[in-house]
Amino acid sequence: MEFKHLASQPLFLADNLALDFINSEYGTGDERHDCFEDDLCVLEWLETAGLVPKGTKAPSGLLTEARQFREAARAVVHAAMESVAADLTVINKVLGDGKPETRLQWDEGIQRYRIDVRSGTHSPACLLWPVADALAKLITDDKFEYVRQCEAHNCILLFHDLSKSHRRRWCSMATCGNRMKVAAFRNRKNS
Repeated sequence: MEFKHLASQPLFLADNLALDFINSEYGTGDERHDCFEDDLCVLEWLETAGLVPKGTKAPSGLLTEARQFREAARAVVHAAMESVAADLTVINKVLGDGKPETRLQWDEGIQRYRIDVRSGTHSPACLLWPVADALAKLITDDKFEYVRQCEAHNCILLFHDLSKSHRRRWCSMATCGNRMKVAAFRNRKNS
């Protein structure tokens, strides 16, 4: 897979937050790349995804929990694609431990009640909860059937095919799609 030019850039091409999180590790064999090298890298991914404000401090253990969660999420998505059960322990732990607190509150300024959602940033589960929530919604949605793995050779990336015709085949036309079309052209030309 030719993603060397992306260096440590996270890939946001799956059309789904949970799949983009899973895709933070891509490539195969010697060309495998993990965007999560340390707690700060995970925090930067969360900032880029718009899940935490800039300046959020990375809690201890964020890298370990993010990697465990990513592996569990990948396993659950693949299991759901095959209509089989998977171990949900890690995902349910993040969903339970990280759930934001919702309160009804009177807002004196606008003279109305409003919902106040408080999401802590004191634990890795609190930071990863929005991804776990997106994962739970994705795999229980009727449109889960449109989750696909890229058809390019050696590409492990997942995407949610939200195209009108649901015929998307590659994670990205700019990388895998172009390579596969060039290869098919060469094969036809050589035949």
